[in-house]
Amino acid sequence: MIDFRYHLVSIVAVFLALAVGIVLGTTLLQEPAVKSAQEMTAALTKTKEELRGQIDTLQGREAANDALVTSMTPDIVAGDLAGQSVLLIETPGSSTTIREAAQQVLGEAGAEISGRVTLTEKFLDPKGAGVLDGLVNQLKPANMVFAETATAWDRAATLLSAALVTTDSSQVGTPNAATTEVLSAFETGGLLTLDGDPGKRATLAVVLAPEKPYEGENAETQAGAIASMADGFDVGGNGTVLAGGPAALTAVPGDAIGHTRDDSDIAKRVTTVDSADMPMGRVVIVQSLQEQLAGRSGHYGVGIGASSPMPAVTSATPTPTSESGS
Repeated sequence: MIDFRYHLVSIVAVFLALAVGIVLGTTLLQEPAVKSAQEMTAALTKTKEELRGQIDTLQGREAANDALVTSMTPDIVAGDLAGQSVLLIETPGSSTTIREAAQQVLGEAGAEISGRVTLTEKFLDPKGAGVLDGLVNQLKPANMVFAETATAWDRAATLLSAALVTTDSSQVGTPNAATTEVLSAFETGGLLTLDGDPGKRATLAVVLAPEKPYEGENAETQAGAIASMADGFDVGGNGTVLAGGPAALTAVPGDAIGHTRDDSDIAKRVTTVDSADMPMGRVVIVQSLQEQLAGRSGHYGVGIGASSPMPAVTSATPTPTSESGS
């Protein structure tokens, strides 16, 4: 009986000691742990405040730079597109704000806006490609031929570009014989809307890309359709710029600008600008149209696939060399 009590007391004593040890240990460890957590929280708060300050500084500098570029833009672009007529083409999801700002800068550069064509979601819907193709075949002139590999949007772009742009400056402002019929059929079919008088053909075109990449199973096809439109108008006129923003920093299937840059054939002809949401980007649109008129193309901005922020400035005065004057 004594042995049993002894063992019982011993067991109770062990558990009591263990409990006391846990309490004491927790109490002793709690203070350093709490202190460490408090120090870490204070450090993270300080880092957050420093980063917030850096962001505020950068945003302030960006706003100041944008204000400076905006104030200088009329002088920078003055006369750069004098005598040129520009057609604006809006795509589903493109920004009205960017379009209005770009239109203003084009006007400051001396360009005349012939009008605006707005493509509808129906135009880009792959399910309606057969209907689009049928309409093109119905309206195209007999001498208009397409490559065997041409998509419905390739063919539509060729037909529409013939109605809306020209390479002959003497034909600017003059609709061709089929313009009215083509535009009326596309508008009646719910494929596009018109503003101004785009039927009075332009020499250049600016296609405004969606603000955000398209999503879903048809995203890549829709982005490709916009690339096809830009290419068709480039071939039919004296140059096309596909412009948009904000810039995509990673490759996305539904990104129209990225799709154009990735198509090695189209990329040789069409110029892209991914910074049109910034004042600098609107200046670059003008410079890019000048470059197109000179028979060159490029890919400009700050996003993936851009080769530089803007076209290289060509000096009108030859750069002196060591042999000059000899």
